[in-house]
Amino acid sequence: MKPVLVINPNSSEKTTEAMAAITRRHLPSVRGWTNADAPAMITEPSALAAAADQVCRAVLPEARAVIVAAFGDPGAQRLAARLPCPVIGIGAAAARAAAKDGTPFAVTTTTAQLGPSIDALMQAHGAAGTYLGSFMTAGAPEALLADPAALDAALLQACLNARDAGAERIIIGGGPLAEAAIRLEPQVDVPLVQPLVAASKEVATLLDPA
Repeated sequence: MKPVLVINPNSSEKTTEAMAAITRRHLPSVRGWTNADAPAMITEPSALAAAADQVCRAVLPEARAVIVAAFGDPGAQRLAARLPCPVIGIGAAAARAAAKDGTPFAVTTTTAQLGPSIDALMQAHGAAGTYLGSFMTAGAPEALLADPAALDAALLQACLNARDAGAERIIIGGGPLAEAAIRLEPQVDVPLVQPLVAASKEVATLLDPA
């Protein structure tokens, strides 16, 4: 059986392993792939654009489906046009999951410089709901990622801000934040959407509609 390929558009092997492990909870036969040419964390628009080009040029193993596991979905549309299998970006999947039933939703994440591209992606794929915007954490993204306790505290505050603004679902935006999203779920009193899980569920439905 061909695997489901989880593409990590940044160069952190640790992040790839963590995301593949989460995806295996929802899908069988999962393989991770890391973009070695990218920075360890994509935090600004030029890096996101470069990652899209790198992912699209990459020689990838054959797969039953591909998940592009960075929240900006770099290269997902071009890969979908190139590959014969389904390609799902975690950002688009999260927007669709959060917006269902017309629910007001928001994003919390660490990468303030990517705010405009995140907002555009959410508005494009979350049309059924009311998108309230992106709520950013305080502090440097790289420093937060290196300190899970500080990351959780910063994301929790951003979630509370989003909730107070009227969000009834909140997306924790970012492939490297997948584990934090799982940790935070019991601490927030509105449903959290985990982008990697949303994408995994879409892939499962595409591969086995029954």
